[in-house]
Amino acid sequence: MTTDVSTDINKNSKGSLIMGALLIILGIVAIAQPAVSTIFAETWFALILASAGAAKLVYGFQTRNEGGLVWKLLLGVLYVATGVMLFVYPLTGILTLTLLLGGFLLTEGVFELILAFRLRPQQNWTWSLVNGIVTLVLGGMVWFQWPFNAPWLIGTLVGVSVLFTGISRVMLSLNARSALNPSDQAA
Repeated sequence: MTTDVSTDINKNSKGSLIMGALLIILGIVAIAQPAVSTIFAETWFALILASAGAAKLVYGFQTRNEGGLVWKLLLGVLYVATGVMLFVYPLTGILTLTLLLGGFLLTEGVFELILAFRLRPQQNWTWSLVNGIVTLVLGGMVWFQWPFNAPWLIGTLVGVSVLFTGISRVMLSLNARSALNPSDQAA
């Protein structure tokens, strides 16, 4: 029974290890080619919005007897139109998404600072303060360097995220393998 479990874990960790290595490679490629990965991310976002809009339209017609048909259809059309606009005009979409990201980070930074000062009586509240300051600085960097940072920013951030996801997956897979083979640790 234990052998079956260890075989399953070894098989799963091997697949996870391969997936992690692939994600590391894709993350490095995305960071090395940020303009390409930015266009890819923007196009992917456009397709998701258009697909969600189509689903909202179908849902609106399926539930037309429940009320709110006009609003459901308007939301669906808004999603589809936004997705199509991002798909047809990717450079405008990249500029817009980058500006929105900067605004989001600035807003999040302000909220994090407010939260930090509300948590001040607690131990380690300064971690929340540092988080707020770093997020605010990042938002300012995005906002004040816009539109010059738009062609590479989103692709670089996606690349870094994919890279660290891959590293995390590889490390967890190696940890699962080493937990199965305690004799490897003793050597």
